[in-house]
Amino acid sequence: MTAATAARHVPVLLDEVVVALAITPGETHVDGTFGAGGYSAAMLKAGAKVHAFDQDPDAIAAGQAMVDESGGKLSLHHARYSEMADVLIDEDIDGVTLDIGVSSMQLDQAERGFSFQKDGPLDMRMARDGESAADFLNEADEEMIADVIYRYGEERRSRRIARAIVEARPLTRTAELAQVVRKALGHRAGDKKDPATRTFQAIRIHINRELGELEDGLAAAEKLLQPGGRLAVVTFHSLEDRIVKNFLRDRSGQQSAGSRHLPQVNETRPAPTFHKPAKAVRPAGAEQALNPRARSATLRSAVRTDAPSGGGEQ
Repeated sequence: MTAATAARHVPVLLDEVVVALAITPGETHVDGTFGAGGYSAAMLKAGAKVHAFDQDPDAIAAGQAMVDESGGKLSLHHARYSEMADVLIDEDIDGVTLDIGVSSMQLDQAERGFSFQKDGPLDMRMARDGESAADFLNEADEEMIADVIYRYGEERRSRRIARAIVEARPLTRTAELAQVVRKALGHRAGDKKDPATRTFQAIRIHINRELGELEDGLAAAEKLLQPGGRLAVVTFHSLEDRIVKNFLRDRSGQQSAGSRHLPQVNETRPAPTFHKPAKAVRPAGAEQALNPRARSATLRSAVRTDAPSGGGEQ
């Protein structure tokens, strides 16, 4: 993948992320979710040295051309972004950027099984290893399937969907699963939103442990960033955004003081590891019109203090 290729895959809120990172030439930054390389390309253009992470071997292979073009300024790491603090233990890092969820490249490839827009195998594995979506749906019990769909898809009718999935097993294709969900929920052609969307999101999040990875990745970024370092995180649904919002609120000392009707508790809290977060940013109308995926995006950012990470642990 060349820089020109990366430019065609313009990531959501790119300009706003670049502003939040406030890159000074010569700094070292981390792109925790490399994907098609859009954020990395912008960081390189701003004069940064970049360490980029991706668990998807396809993204790593496609990014090698961009590494060659960078003249030694881009390093690609085939690893989860939650591992960044261990991989870069000896580096001084000035910024970390995370773009959470499935990449446009993964969605566009029917053979990866992330989307029901084109029929493909029920895979959904970002790292291309471990349990696939088909494995989970064909082997898990009905209660577990329902719990996953409810928890990660926020789908109120999860039990009905899970029952239909179990009755239709074995399932091997994305089109099969989408049809089972639609039939279970009484979908009609022309409905504004496809009811399979929430179920596909839930299964993908479960298979890739996305929310746990986000929690671990935020802690890794906190550990890795040097004082004055910037963290920028783009999320695409409420489950992700809530994790980022609560993390930054907690780490910046913005927790609720509690109720004035209850006795006051003298509690010693660790020094804030981030300054007060910037106001959340949503895409402008023009970007939403050009890129439908941007409509649900939220950017949250904050600057690292000089306090030790992990509640006082070095």
